[in-house]
Amino acid sequence: MGDLPQGGESLQSTHHNILQDVLGSHSLAKEALLYSYHRSFNGFAAKLADAEVAKLTAAKGVVSVFPNRKLQLHTTRSWDFLGVPRSDPLKPTGGSVIVGMLDTGVWPESKSFEDDGFGVPPLKWNGTCQSNNFTCNNKIIGARYYDIANIAKPGVDIKSPRDTEGHGSHTASTVAGREVQNASLYGIGEGIARGGVPNARIAVYKVCWSSDCNDVDILAAFDDAIADGVDIISVSLGSIIPTPYHKDSISIGSFHAMKKGILTSCAAGNSGPYRRQVSNYYPWALTVAASTIDRKLVTKVVLGDGQTFVGTSLNGFTPNATTFPLVYSGDVNNVTFGVGPEMSRLCLWGTLSSAAKGGIVLCDVTCDGAAARMANAAGIIMPNSYLEIAFSFSTPAVLISYEDHAKLFDYIRTTETPIATILHTEAFKDVMAPLVTEFSSRGPNPISPEILKPDITAPGANILAAWSSLGPFSLDFFDKRSIDYNIISGTSMSCPHATGAAAYVKASHPDWSPAAIKSALMTTATIMDPRKNSDAEFAYGSGQIDPLKAVDPGLVYDASEADYVNFLCNEGYNTSLVRLISGDASNCSTPGTTWDLNYPSFALPLLDGEEVSATYTRTVTNVGSPNSTYNYEAFLLPPFTVVVEPTILTFTEVGEKKSFTLKIVGPPIVQVPIISGSLVWTDGNYTIRSPIVIFNNIPTSFAALDENTQKQTSLERKMLELPQGQEYLSKLQPIPMTRTTVPGKYLA
Repeated sequence: MGDLPQGGESLQSTHHNILQDVLGSHSLAKEALLYSYHRSFNGFAAKLADAEVAKLTAAKGVVSVFPNRKLQLHTTRSWDFLGVPRSDPLKPTGGSVIVGMLDTGVWPESKSFEDDGFGVPPLKWNGTCQSNNFTCNNKIIGARYYDIANIAKPGVDIKSPRDTEGHGSHTASTVAGREVQNASLYGIGEGIARGGVPNARIAVYKVCWSSDCNDVDILAAFDDAIADGVDIISVSLGSIIPTPYHKDSISIGSFHAMKKGILTSCAAGNSGPYRRQVSNYYPWALTVAASTIDRKLVTKVVLGDGQTFVGTSLNGFTPNATTFPLVYSGDVNNVTFGVGPEMSRLCLWGTLSSAAKGGIVLCDVTCDGAAARMANAAGIIMPNSYLEIAFSFSTPAVLISYEDHAKLFDYIRTTETPIATILHTEAFKDVMAPLVTEFSSRGPNPISPEILKPDITAPGANILAAWSSLGPFSLDFFDKRSIDYNIISGTSMSCPHATGAAAYVKASHPDWSPAAIKSALMTTATIMDPRKNSDAEFAYGSGQIDPLKAVDPGLVYDASEADYVNFLCNEGYNTSLVRLISGDASNCSTPGTTWDLNYPSFALPLLDGEEVSATYTRTVTNVGSPNSTYNYEAFLLPPFTVVVEPTILTFTEVGEKKSFTLKIVGPPIVQVPIISGSLVWTDGNYTIRSPIVIFNNIPTSFAALDENTQKQTSLERKMLELPQGQEYLSKLQPIPMTRTTVPGKYLA
């Protein structure tokens, strides 16, 4: 997956000829070739057997050959929480910014994508609109779809850029949706829905379908988006399997985007809270974790004796009676179908008897609520360890803690006529925000631990945004209600917030490089409280985005393609391979370390007992006041010491560069998960902050999990041992894949 060759030869013909050499015939090569990536970078996708892959891998000029993978989607108060005003100060320039969305498409009829007041697309736009069952306008200026492997499901997916899942509409409107009054999910979260840069243009690249997102399609979308003229690319999907940089489709695509001056914003993944699970860890991309906003959605359960329990859900149902009978699922087992209490307590499909009709059912695990709907129950209550985010169900429902579940069970067993009510979901002020969510993937970087990942965090919990009228929105697969706006959670939601912030900076500084934009976002981020986030920088990187401050950061840590090529050299790539990637005369003869990259953070991974000693060289570019003098402050707890030279940076003009070294010394560390510090440059007006982290590269084991997490995991394992449980989970599997991966860990 290298750079475009010089000379303008036909890459399609070249790719066909390479395949012909491998396969031995013209017809076989023509049949095997799926995609020819030729607009922005050089590569192709083909159907090959193992022996043919080996032959192709050995061919001269081949950077990498890797199998097609199926990637996962990582799935309004948030912009107010970030301090972005409704009156867009970038209105004169915002319309020139084009955001490329690699996702499930868009629902073009949504009010969030209306183009009233928009002029024609910018002259730089070179894209197209695949208009089968889709109409572009001056807001959605381009739309393409990709399905070379024909994975779209008839009757479920639509072969067009139209979004049938909801995920793509949600992310696109979060970035650049128009202001829409009185948006809500059945009255929940009611208010103004808007994107971060409502005047930006949207280009749609549909790479995900109801089942999967394929590498080959993702690469084709990057190839097109770069050539089409987008300014920022947003990718709310990824793989949880660490992959070398030259064999990862998003890594390759974002590298070539960087070469053309385009920043790629990526979701960090939803595999938290375990360490070393962060996705999209490439240093040339922005990797975004998920955190909470100051609006907390809660659902209350009121018992007949007056006890009130607070849980979570997105319950838009209004009770048609004051109270309902409260029953335990193990007591209403469907004996007609041979279901015993041990099965009905899990609330699987069809396991509840008619005795549950009209009552609220207390289950022992979290499920999708379909069993209560099938039994005509009035509601369902389930225990869960993760109560930071809320989900929709097809019947009145609420998730509560295991402790409260035990109290409700005791109430049922000790009360002659137990009754309860599940109230409509309410919104409350969350004074603890922002907190990194439990599901958000943590660092350290699994490939290059010297590069701190994630880079930053942004709102990703209970985010209201546009939805597809055909998209499912509750956990019940057979819930066919239609909505215009939905509330969902995930790093899929935090990524477009960072994309919007990046577009905000790009609109103000169209000539800034991707690295400069990323640096501006990282060094101006709001500091997070490590006492509330035990994983510290592994959870939130540099902190929470502050789009307004990022527009005027003072100093930036810039980096060019050559810097990233040197980084690859220091990662162990040889000269011939990096030349194929870069398309120039790059040379890996000069030895260095991975942390030599001019990155806006400092990470030092160590083995147990290894002495703390490292020196970093960094260069900052003045983008603030022409005449300015910066002094540094370094924060790192004793017995560790930070030495910075020179101690003062003096600038006389904008664009001037100054270099410095930062040295960390200290005694050996043993079994230390993370030591946090920071470097701050300030001139009294600007404050440029970079995190410093020292850590042992040690994984988190199952034994380290809290008791409730172990309990939930054990129930999940037990359920998987049952044939009925396996069948149930096989039916549910497409749900977390197509909308957001977060529900997967909540389903028992």
